[in-house]
Amino acid sequence: RRTDSKFCATVLKRLHMSKTNKPPIGLNRLSKYMTKKDGKTAVVVGKVTDDVRMLECPKMSICALGFTEGARKRIVAAGGECITFDQLALRAPKGSNTVLLRGPKSRSALAHFGHRTTVANPHTHNAVKPYVRSKGRKFERARGRRGSRGFKV
Repeated sequence: RRTDSKFCATVLKRLHMSKTNKPPIGLNRLSKYMTKKDGKTAVVVGKVTDDVRMLECPKMSICALGFTEGARKRIVAAGGECITFDQLALRAPKGSNTVLLRGPKSRSALAHFGHRTTVANPHTHNAVKPYVRSKGRKFERARGRRGSRGFKV
């Protein structure tokens, strides 16, 4: 807030966003964006997650809101560093030598977000996908899901 840089304004705006609008980013995608950008710090307003599909992690300097345990281990083992936004503010107050990144917005997890439907409020978020063990005939297909079985929400 003390500087009038566009970088700081963008980071502040993203910090105030909801959890669904701060999607996590995987190490694989992060390393893809950071190729040929050595000496720069990747800035992610969100969480950095580990990617088991990636065999070796390149050396990167990453600033993020959070890191999963596996991701932090792999970044540090590769000779990189995981820093917080406080440390970034001291190092680059106007966002110089940084690359501002964000994770993918369209994730399969988003289908499960929202309110569940109830009899009192039947259409709060239609088509909020329930977490179900299986998609078969006996799973969440009875009362409340079909009009022929008592009622349909």
